[in-house]
Amino acid sequence: MTATDHTRLIGRAELNDLEAILAVANTDVTEALHEVHSNYDTVFTWDYNKGARPKLEKLYEKAKKSQWNGETDLPWECEVDQEALVIANAVATGGFGGGSLDLSGTPLASWGEKEWIQFGIESQNWTLSQFMHGEQGALVCTAKIVESVPWIDAKYYAATQIMDEARHVEVFGKYLNTKLSGHYPINAHLRLLLDDIISDSRWDMTYLGMQIMVEGLALAAFGFMFQMTTEPLLKQLLRYVMSDEARHVAFGVLSLQEYYAQLDASEIRERQEFAFEAAVLMRDRFLQQEVWERMGIPAKDVLPIMMQDVSERAAFQILLFSKIVPNCKKLGLLDAADGWLRRKFTELGVIQFEDWADTGAEYESMDAVSADREAALKTS
Repeated sequence: MTATDHTRLIGRAELNDLEAILAVANTDVTEALHEVHSNYDTVFTWDYNKGARPKLEKLYEKAKKSQWNGETDLPWECEVDQEALVIANAVATGGFGGGSLDLSGTPLASWGEKEWIQFGIESQNWTLSQFMHGEQGALVCTAKIVESVPWIDAKYYAATQIMDEARHVEVFGKYLNTKLSGHYPINAHLRLLLDDIISDSRWDMTYLGMQIMVEGLALAAFGFMFQMTTEPLLKQLLRYVMSDEARHVAFGVLSLQEYYAQLDASEIRERQEFAFEAAVLMRDRFLQQEVWERMGIPAKDVLPIMMQDVSERAAFQILLFSKIVPNCKKLGLLDAADGWLRRKFTELGVIQFEDWADTGAEYESMDAVSADREAALKTS
């Protein structure tokens, strides 16, 4: 891909131009409302034959049975000690101070345990805030899918996902408000991606951007945090949210497989480019530049150093792409036409995930809500 192509798709000539990445910033952190113009067709269907797409009907039945209540099904009575959690995580991962990195001569050289603990607390606040913002994006996008998708089975399922997403926004908001110590505004890269998804008039692009890319990343990120945290309320919250998210990604895979088989090469290329753009924006989002700024450290002075940690970078790539790449392969986007997306994911260093489990095949095994209900029935 040429520098011109990169500029057209991601707004900069070089994929890893850190200065250009950090130049994208949220300039209105006090903004309470954000409007995005969207011009798309609202589609009615008079074909009410339920079950024309059996896999979607099965997913819809699973969604109806797996609803949960964010107020009553989570242990909100648990006390959360953020500082203790940060310390426990540091102990589990080898201590404070950037792991094995040499921080001498950097702004972090003078940091002691107090500063690293505060950074950990801010990082928790930032991460949960971005999860909450992303879930609202999913809420809005899924409402758009109900309006614009032409199949009744997809409308039925998407309506259940709207309830899921409202619940996710609710529980992440409550956790931030009652258990943590601060909010962060939406990250500028995440907002750009949500704006792109919402403003595109084509219904399948909403699916691709949200159900495959954003929800795929969320599923992996929630799984990573679920494995890392020892805090029981957050662990159960994430477990139940992941149960929903696996269905959401499966919804995208099952719906788009049929549609993409009908598209020509130029139409597929547009979808490949959109998937690549979304992947890069999500990767850029996780640099946490807002956290460094709140700690009084210019992000441009520390991120080149922190990104030298090979083990952290490998874990980061798994977090981002372990669900996205196999799902794109399941949709045929990796190798369609001239294999453009395979080359781009190879350039990003993430093609090794292509044969990992796709979410269309694993969502049933991740249904924590049904598993808990069945266990409760056996013990009652």
